[in-house]
Amino acid sequence: MRLPARNQSFCGTVLRDGNPRTCGSAWDTETVAFDIAVFTSVFITLVVIMDPPGAVPVFLSLTGRQPAAERHRAAWQAPAVSLTVISMFAIGGQAILAYLHIGVPALQGAGGLLLLITGLSLLMGGATSHDADSGVNVALVPLGTPLMAGPGAIAATIIAVRQAQGQVGTYLAIGAAILCVHVVLYLTLRFSTVLIRVLREGGIMLLA
Repeated sequence: MRLPARNQSFCGTVLRDGNPRTCGSAWDTETVAFDIAVFTSVFITLVVIMDPPGAVPVFLSLTGRQPAAERHRAAWQAPAVSLTVISMFAIGGQAILAYLHIGVPALQGAGGLLLLITGLSLLMGGATSHDADSGVNVALVPLGTPLMAGPGAIAATIIAVRQAQGQVGTYLAIGAAILCVHVVLYLTLRFSTVLIRVLREGGIMLLA
């Protein structure tokens, strides 16, 4: 008599050959297991693309002249906005792109142009660089998106989810990597305000 495999359950009946009838387990152990390799790959990819240290100069140039309470609030609001946008595209990004008939390369190209325009506006001292002085919440735009939740991060997330192929453990690893990256972003922005004591007003004006 053959015993059921470890990942199968006994259905309570015996076949004619004497072997027990087995039915597939609701959750396969291999499917649910946390994929540390995917977590590491997605985490490193998003850290390289979102570049937490690179966000510090822009953050300081936009919020450096604000009160400490405003800077601290922007330090967690910007990653929160980015996390919301990335999570939305991780869950329904493929459906959104399919509905709009947009491919991932087109998203990367259009997003790259948007980042170029935003960067030129900051470099030339346009309206974007003075949003903090006009009362606009810069944690939403441009910090949260498109500087953090930009086309590269969105495209990388969509590709990672597409490659998961229904594996629950892979989805968990991708979600954990996204969350950890945004924790790193928050910590980087939160403690970057210490640099204000070193840079002073002149240094912040130079960054702006």
